[in-house]
Order: sequence, then C-alpha cells, then structure tokens
Amino acid sequence: MLLLAIDTSTTAITVALHDGSSVVAEETTLDARAHAEHLAPGIRAVLDTVGAEPGDVTDVVAGIGPGPFTGLRVGIVTARTYAFALGVPVRGLTSPDAIAHEAWRSGRRGDLLVATDARRKEVYAAAYALDDDGAVRTLDPFVARAADLLPDLRELPTAGRGPSLYPDSLPHGVGPLDVGAGALADLAVRRLAATPRQAGVELQQVDPGAGFDGLEPLYLRRPDAAPAPPSAKSTLG
Repeated sequence: MLLLAIDTSTTAITVALHDGSSVVAEETTLDARAHAEHLAPGIRAVLDTVGAEPGDVTDVVAGIGPGPFTGLRVGIVTARTYAFALGVPVRGLTSPDAIAHEAWRSGRRGDLLVATDARRKEVYAAAYALDDDGAVRTLDPFVARAADLLPDLRELPTAGRGPSLYPDSLPHGVGPLDVGAGALADLAVRRLAATPRQAGVELQQVDPGAGFDGLEPLYLRRPDAAPAPPSAKSTLG
C-alpha cells in the first residue's frame, strides 16, 4: 500500500503518504489563499521523499471539509483526478475527524470540540469523545458564530483555529490548529483495516457505513460568489 492523503479544508495545504504501517512523508504549507499553487508541488515533494513515482500510489483519500468553497474544491478535485488517472480507489473523510484523530494520537482523552475558521466571523464546529480506542464524533459538523455555540461546547478543550480567532468565546484552545494529512492518512488506513476490500469490486467511493464519507464536499453553506440576477434588459425579447 502507498496511500496518498490530501486536505485543503483549512489554512494548511497538506499532503502525506502512508505505507500501511506508518506515515512515511508529509508536506504542509500554510496559506489560506493559494491552495492550487501549493498542492501539486506538495504531492511531488512527498513522492520524492520516499523515492516513489505517481503510479506507485495505490489509494487516495481526501478531506471533504467543511471548509471554504474554493480551497476545499481544489483538494477534492485533485484527489478525484489523480485517482481517476491511475485507476485507484479514492475516498473521502470529514476533515475535523482528522484533527480529532491527531489530538487522540498525541494522547488527549475526554471530550473535544474542533472549531475551524469559517470566515464571516463564524466557525465550523464538531464535537468528539476521545477514549483509548480513538475519537468518536458526537456532534456532526455545523457552522455558527463562536459566541452562539452552546455554553457547554464553548467550555470544552478546543482544537483548530477557532480559539485563536475568538478567544473570548472559545477560551480553552489546544492543538492541533489545522488538519494534518498525516493524521488523515493514518485515520484512513485504520478504517480500511476495519473494512477489508472485496475482491473484484471497484471502490471509487465507499459509503458512510464502511467508515468513509464519500467525496461530496461538505460546504454547509452557499459560496460567497453567486451569479448576478438577470437585469430587466436581459430578459426582454
């Protein structure tokens, strides 16, 4: 196995390779506005690190958000295209799950809130319970102003950039701040191990029951850009 993981749902443009036993390469660039410019060089860098060629990749996984429209789309489209070109399976995972998984891998246990930057003075939030077996999502992702979150949620240890953006509302910030593709890859490999492949079945997308979330981007709201309404002149004739 050589699994390529990609996530562009947060400030981090992040890619990693996992050989089925461990993460063997990871490359991350922090840039909230240039996902397309940094993603392909990042993929090339992790391949070069392990002396691999693009065709050596056997599986692709992408973080499906939630995240800003343009940045999130870059990662998912790249993952789809890469997998299609090679004829290998491509799968999606909810991006905050990777943040919670990385917190779990670092030794954190108990309840955790993940709150990432949604812009417009809002956060994308999801809640988790971390025990010795892993991180289990207890509240699915949603978008809201940090100050409008329920008091019990605001008091939780909170990973992501929400606490640094809104410290009065989210006072208990913990790491990690962004999605790391290494954590995304590790989570994907663990879920693959729990759901063995079926011989002869093409798995371009795996349903949620198999531990994956498909590849539809999780936007949670409409994009900022929208077509202008037709003018009265354009509707004449």
